[in-house]
Amino acid sequence: MNEKSILIFKGRKLVIATMHGKEKVLGTILEKELGVETIVPKEFNTDFYGTFFGEVEREKDPLETARTKCLDACRISGCTLAVASEGSFGPHPTIYFIPGDEEIMVFMDLENDVYVRARVVSPKTNFGGNTFMDWETAVEFANRARFPSHGLIISDQQRMDVKKGVQDWEVLETYFKKCLENNGSVVLETDMRAMYNPMRLEVIAEAAESLVQNILRACPNCSFPGYDVTKVNLGLPCGQCGLATKNTLSHRFECQKCHHTEVKLYPKDKKTEDPQYCDYCNP
Repeated sequence: MNEKSILIFKGRKLVIATMHGKEKVLGTILEKELGVETIVPKEFNTDFYGTFFGEVEREKDPLETARTKCLDACRISGCTLAVASEGSFGPHPTIYFIPGDEEIMVFMDLENDVYVRARVVSPKTNFGGNTFMDWETAVEFANRARFPSHGLIISDQQRMDVKKGVQDWEVLETYFKKCLENNGSVVLETDMRAMYNPMRLEVIAEAAESLVQNILRACPNCSFPGYDVTKVNLGLPCGQCGLATKNTLSHRFECQKCHHTEVKLYPKDKKTEDPQYCDYCNP
């Protein structure tokens, strides 16, 4: 990082493409590290791009959705700097049998043609849901989901009778028993929208810190910011047999301005992989 990386952003307005309170963590980090003034666009409906509950299907992949959010937020606000993120939840890709939170975050500077990405996959999530026939087991689930600090969604099996953003025991019990009486069962799910999920906000903050590092990484040739990884090369050798594994051997960096490139070996600070991750030693 050098001073030039900061100066092209300092004092400018940056729009955070959100309607779910992500600015609570993003604003502090981006303003401190980039010297920008953050704003949130008024009447910007991010549910248009897809919802966790499934009312609106996400048509594009998370990265492209975040890019589109940035461009639309710039158009609406008149800013030329933007940040957007997309979260996805499901089985953790490497730590089996537990859920994971994948956060994709994008930064765009339309004025200087800078585009930077960051990705964090974390086991730090309360993501889950189930169908319940009685209040006692529902209470057990709610406690595991960190309710009431973390919101829940109540619905019937057909997802017609829905109450989102529940963060009160009395409200939860009232809606649960009403739904149970009307439908015979109740679906409880964690509300993964950022303003109802402090754990997710923590992972979003981690992604923002990683994004800032990528933004401020300066090109060694021309000092332009956003010197980022454009290709991940797999093939880290197994420490036992020496054959290539599926884990990362090197990163290829490229400058968006002068197109200087370099390959950096062993980005995870290890030169061999544990044999348990080798397809030959541990098929």
